[in-house]
Amino acid sequence: MSTTENTPKKRILTGITPTGIPHLGNYVGAIRPAIKSIQNSDDEAFFFLPDYHGIVKCDDPTIIHASSKANAATWIACGLDPERVTFYRQSDVPEITELAWILNCSCAKGLMNRAHAYKAAVDINAEKPDVDADFGITMGLFGYPVLMAADILMFNATHVPVGRDQVQHIEMARDMAGSFNHKYKSLFTLPEAVVDDEMPLLTGLDGRKMSKSYGNTIPLFGDMNPQISSEAQLKKAVMKIVTNSQLPGEPKDPDASTLFEIYRAFATPSEIADMREQFAAGIGWGDAKEALFDKINNEIAPFRARYEELMANPKELEEILQMGADKARRHSRKQLDKTRRAIGIRPLAKLK
Repeated sequence: MSTTENTPKKRILTGITPTGIPHLGNYVGAIRPAIKSIQNSDDEAFFFLPDYHGIVKCDDPTIIHASSKANAATWIACGLDPERVTFYRQSDVPEITELAWILNCSCAKGLMNRAHAYKAAVDINAEKPDVDADFGITMGLFGYPVLMAADILMFNATHVPVGRDQVQHIEMARDMAGSFNHKYKSLFTLPEAVVDDEMPLLTGLDGRKMSKSYGNTIPLFGDMNPQISSEAQLKKAVMKIVTNSQLPGEPKDPDASTLFEIYRAFATPSEIADMREQFAAGIGWGDAKEALFDKINNEIAPFRARYEELMANPKELEEILQMGADKARRHSRKQLDKTRRAIGIRPLAKLK
C-alpha cells in the first residue's frame, strides 16, 4: 500500500466572517489558498459563512446580509466547487449554536479571560478614566472562542487554516474538546491550526494591516457601486495606496513598500526579482501602481463575470447554500445527538 493510501484523510474547515465586502487580504490569505489546498486532493473540506460571528462585530443588518451575499458569490466565482466541498451558512446549521451552549458549560471562564480580543478590549477601557473594565464588551465578544470551537468540533475538523493571530482560538478549541472528552465521552477530535508562514499579511491603503475594521481595504470585486465598474474601482483603490515622497529616478526600498508587498502576492519569482530591480533603478510610484493593478487584475478578471452573474441572481446562491446546509446537517445532527446523549439529554423511553 502506498504512503498516500496509509495517510488518513484530513478534514479541513475555514470561513470568512461576513462583515464587509471581500478584499485582497481575504483572497490572498484565505480564499485562494483554501481553494488550492483541496485541488487534486481527496481530503474533506467544510467552507462556511460565519454570520453569527459577524453580529459580534457588526450590528448593521444591512451589512451582514449584503456581506453574506458578496462572500458567497466570491467563493464560488473564485473556483470553489460546492459539489466537491460542504459550503454552508453558519446560521443554517442550528446544531452549531446548541453545541456552543454545551461547550460553554464545560469551558472555564478563566480560559475566556485570556482571549486576545477580550483582553484587548479590557486594556482599551483601562486607559480611560472612570470606565469599568468591561464597558461596552458583550457576551458575544467574550464567548466568541466558544462559538468558534463549536464550528470546528461539530464537524471534527482535523486542520483549520488560520492566521497567526487566530492560533489561540484553535488552542482553546482543543482545550474545550479535551475537557468534554475527559468529563463525558471521547467525541471530539482535537484540531490542529494550519499556519502558512510564507503567506503574506497584506498591508492596507494607509500602511496598517488590511482590515475591514480599519476601512483600508482594496475590494476584490468592487464595493457594489453600480455606477462604477469593479475594474475601475480596483484601479482607483490601488492608486490610493500611500507612498513616500521619493521622485522617479530615486532608488526605492521595495521591502519598505506596500506596493511591492502586495505585488509579491500576485507575481512569479522572476517577476518579483524584476520588480525589485525596477525599485532599485528608481521606478516612479505611478508606474509601480500601474504594474500592480495590471498584476492583480490579470488574476481576478476571469472571476469577475461569474461574480457579477451570481450577485445578480441571489436565488442561485441561496440554492447553493441550502444544498450545503443539507450536507452539513447530515454531520451535525449525528454529532449533536451523540453529544446530547453523552451529557444525559436523551429520551426516557422508546415510544411506540
